[in-house]
Amino acid sequence: MHLDVVDLRGFYYRTKLGRSAQRALQEALVDIWSDTSGHAVVGFGFAAPFLRPFLKTATRVLCLMPGQQGVMPWPPGESNLSALVEEYNWPIEAGSVDRLIVGHGLETSDHPGALLDEIWRVLAPGGRVVFIVPNRSGIWARSDNTPFGYGRPYSLSQLEAQLKRHRFQPERHVNALYGAPSHKRYWLKSARFWERLGKWLDSRMVAGALLVEATKQVYATPDGGLRDTVRDRLGMLEGLTKPKPATNLTKNRNNSAYFRPIAHKGIPKTTGDSG
Repeated sequence: MHLDVVDLRGFYYRTKLGRSAQRALQEALVDIWSDTSGHAVVGFGFAAPFLRPFLKTATRVLCLMPGQQGVMPWPPGESNLSALVEEYNWPIEAGSVDRLIVGHGLETSDHPGALLDEIWRVLAPGGRVVFIVPNRSGIWARSDNTPFGYGRPYSLSQLEAQLKRHRFQPERHVNALYGAPSHKRYWLKSARFWERLGKWLDSRMVAGALLVEATKQVYATPDGGLRDTVRDRLGMLEGLTKPKPATNLTKNRNNSAYFRPIAHKGIPKTTGDSG
């Protein structure tokens, strides 16, 4: 079940802990996508806090928010780039999105499979998506002080397996939010230190958030008929190197008894994923 947009906005924009988390996740995203020039970047869920670094470089930025969550104008003080959409039916042309960020969208969805199918539809061939989800083993998933304490937390293997089932290929992952999900002064002042230490140790077990980048898989449909044709034509060349031995059929071509229907035993046609 999606959180309310009022609560999400209150955390990320009106609390020190939320602003600290926003900064850490933005830095992690920039490490993954250092250059988005010439690309269309779209966010889904409550991705507004993570999209700002791409406003100056991407050709187009759009923030989609599901109806169950609600919508807010974004970015503040500028032309609105946010829109309220149906969770599984986005008003976006198929194959038109180069980069997609899903934040507080997958773990709170009632039907994550349908959401992943819609994400696959809008991604361009070779397009990339980053999923930001609560880390199952991290302490942020065990605290209701932040939005990461709601919905279904994931382990890395769980998320990668789910993505593969829906035609995505996981490429890489990074971790973020190594400090405690606390509003206390000590943890807020030392947040940057814990982020640097966590990245240096690569301690996924204690990270509060997983960021997994995946690409869209597009399969070519095999053509069984072409295989049969090629095989038969190669058979025609056998007589070029040595005479092809005569068969009973050629010896008795005038005998009607040999002209019986013969079952075709070619390679069966296979049907691939329509992709």
